Parts: sequence; structure tokens; C-alpha cells
Amino acid sequence: MAIEKENIALMFNDIAPTYDKLNHLLSLNVDKSWRRKAVRLMKKAVSCVAKPKILDVACGTADSTVQIARSLPKARIDAIDVSDGMLEVGKQKVERLKLAERISFYNSRAEHIVCQNDVYDAAMVAFGVRNFADREQGLKEMLRVLKPSGTLLVVELSEPQNRLIRWFYNLYFENMLPRIGKRVSGNAEAYRYLQQSVARFPMPKEFMAMLESCGYADVRHKALSFGLCRIYQAKKV
Repeated sequence: MAIEKENIALMFNDIAPTYDKLNHLLSLNVDKSWRRKAVRLMKKAVSCVAKPKILDVACGTADSTVQIARSLPKARIDAIDVSDGMLEVGKQKVERLKLAERISFYNSRAEHIVCQNDVYDAAMVAFGVRNFADREQGLKEMLRVLKPSGTLLVVELSEPQNRLIRWFYNLYFENMLPRIGKRVSGNAEAYRYLQQSVARFPMPKEFMAMLESCGYADVRHKALSFGLCRIYQAKKV
């Protein structure tokens, strides 16, 4: 792989200024609806909690963080990421939207969350699990910091199973996406890495088994947009 795991933070620092623009352009804004669906599931999961405490892992530029804050006006949210560049864009966005009082940002790896056990009512990671240096350790850390009965939501890109859709998907991801990424951000390798990281991500049954092996219960998943994206949901017992 052209971009090694230890260079992930540097890569995201480089593309942070254009990350939102490219995300929405490359997905035709569908990524917004994927996040909204995950946040609706979160809202339902914490509906009995008066003032939920939420963790947004690999928060990037805080798109998911903002949606959580808007959907759960009484929630307190901690957002973590390894990229200072992405965090800075996220902080500016949150301040501009006047949500800063309820959101705290920290530079932290998912594999080592500086936090006590049993703190959060729900945790979410949107399009970030495939970037974990140690996927299982990251999942176990999120389990550790969740309260008993707390919910984990994972939103992740996926290769579609339909052969015709997968052919168009591969054509787009392998050829067009790096060119558009280079034109807008100046970094084609980052968008080649995107395609490679999605291709390397476990298939749904394998990832659900991984969640269970890490200690999660009631594991389920939902395919969105012909399988281009999947939402995984699990609980801490």
C-alpha cells in the first residue's frame, strides 16, 4: 500500500482543507444521508437517557459530530481524531455553527482512548474503522469506554455485491476518483488509498464476527445505496 498506517495522520492533515468539498462531491452528497441514518439509529438507542454522553471516533472534520449535536440537543459529545488538520477544520465548523459548548475535541487514537471505563452511552465511527492501525484493539477500546447497554455504530464504505454495480464502482474508484482527488486536493495518493482501504475492509459477515469476538452483542448491519455503504450496530452487555 502506498500510504502506510503510520502516515495516515499526515495524509489527512494534507487533504483536510478540501476534505469536506471532495467528500460531498465524490459521493454526490449521499454521504450526508448515510450519516443521518446512523445518527437516527443512535438517537433511538439513547432515547431513554436524559443527557447522553457520546463519543465520535475518527471524527475528521466533524460532519458526524455536528449531526449528532443537532439531533441530540441535550447530548455532550467528545470527538477524537489523529489528524490535527482535520480537528482544526472541525473546530472551526463547530464554532461557526455555535455548537462548541457541547463538543470537545481531542487528538487521540482509537486504539488508546484516554478515558475511564464505562463513560459513554453511545459511540460512533463514520468512515474511520478501515484506517485504524489495529482494528480489533480500536473496537475493544470503544467497548471499554461504553457504558453497559451502550451502543456502537460503525458507518463504513463497502464494495457492492452486485456484479454490474461493482464493475461501475471499480471503474469509478480506481480511475476517476484519484484524478478528481488530485485536481481538487493535489493529493492523488490519498484517494488511491481510499479505494485500497475499502477493498481491504472485511466483508460484512467477517466484520460482524470480529465485533462479536471483541465482546459486542446484538450485532447487526444494514446495507445502504446498493451496498456502497453499511451501518453496523452493536451493544455492550
